[in-house]
Amino acid sequence: MNERRRSLLGMALLGAVEPLFAMPSSPATALPARQALDAELAAIVNDPAMQLTSLSVLAIRGGQAVYEQAFGRRYIGSDNSGGAGALPDRPATPDTLFRIASISKMMTTLGLMRLVEAGRVALDTDVSDYLGFSLRNPHFADQPITLRTLLTHTSSLRDEGGYSWPLATALKDVLVPGAPLYGEGGMWSRRAGPGAYFTYCNLGWGVIGTVMERVTGERFDLLMQRLLLQPLGLEGGYHPSALPPAALGKLATLYRKRTVDTEVWNAAGPWIPQVDDYSARPPASPAGIATYVPGTNATPFSPTGGLRISARALGVVMRMLMNGGMHGSTRIVQRATLERMFARQWTHDGKGGNGDSLGGFFNAWGLGNAQFPDRPGMALVEGGGFEAVGHLGDAYGLRSVFAADLARGNGMIVLAGGTSSDPALDKGRHSALARYEERILTALYRHALAGPSAGQAAT
Repeated sequence: MNERRRSLLGMALLGAVEPLFAMPSSPATALPARQALDAELAAIVNDPAMQLTSLSVLAIRGGQAVYEQAFGRRYIGSDNSGGAGALPDRPATPDTLFRIASISKMMTTLGLMRLVEAGRVALDTDVSDYLGFSLRNPHFADQPITLRTLLTHTSSLRDEGGYSWPLATALKDVLVPGAPLYGEGGMWSRRAGPGAYFTYCNLGWGVIGTVMERVTGERFDLLMQRLLLQPLGLEGGYHPSALPPAALGKLATLYRKRTVDTEVWNAAGPWIPQVDDYSARPPASPAGIATYVPGTNATPFSPTGGLRISARALGVVMRMLMNGGMHGSTRIVQRATLERMFARQWTHDGKGGNGDSLGGFFNAWGLGNAQFPDRPGMALVEGGGFEAVGHLGDAYGLRSVFAADLARGNGMIVLAGGTSSDPALDKGRHSALARYEERILTALYRHALAGPSAGQAAT
């Protein structure tokens, strides 16, 4: 989860882009609260200590959208980017698509759970049965790896050996001991076997995506269109080259004031594009895609972090979850499946004996979703009051939050496109999040979810 900033541009509140997600008209009494929230978020975006290039937010109260706004720029032109391009600035809007990082994992899980419903896969079956090769930690070779252990980051896989390879590379040639690309086996824990210890692992989602391909015969990005995006009527995708021209034109470039692939920050320097900068040339298709055999290696489609989608579209997903799997009159997923998905699977013991919380980021987990207990040291909002499930994201400058209280129908979505300074130095006061993330979530909660005017706007 990463973020950023730049000049402010407050965009219109919700428009009736699609009937299920049209915002009710707001009474005049709600306007002061909206204006106060606009101003507070704009101040965060333009804070000299931690500027953000762009910010798109959405709040849902009682199952209804009550606030939507965007600030900053999805693309920075030559005026402030150190002469990197000749195109004009492009403002962020509620329809701006962002590469949402690890929130993608929860979207992948929703697609997978549809396959569980259909009987194509089972959570506690050895994934070797689906992959067509034996996937076993050589240090715990008698213990199977299952979808459940992959979804809960307890599979014993690790990211030290990498987690994405070209389409021409088969996963079995990387993960199986003795295979051509196995190397020193850095992808396996030597100390904890499957089910024993939580360690956040991106590689697990590459395996999950490959399982999904193997059992359906469909390429991961196209499969997710069929299972999730198209049924919900959402614009988005897993690789920019596959986006229609109109959607590509809405895609945000992610920035940092940091050189690419290094830790060298310069808050006084230019914004440096990190990913999704197609100002000079259009995105190219992944090499080898024309001859790719689904079920070989889904990692280039990034089931772990590569979904490009807007905050508005994520709001449609959130409302579907709040409605027990219904989107209008269409059932996307069974209520019982969602209850299974969001049931608590793991809780950090507070000592590190059963998992690595990564400095407090990971305190509890469901199937493919983070869980946010409303307790001191891990509260999403200042003063507490908001317990949620969802996911966080951090990649290429972006930081993202998808947090929903499904029982009450309250939720917040935050997509911040990059920071001027290292967010690791912007320590939060009541959670592991950066302070600017805490400020955004607290402002949304107080003005849009907890305030009386927000309730009036949702009637």
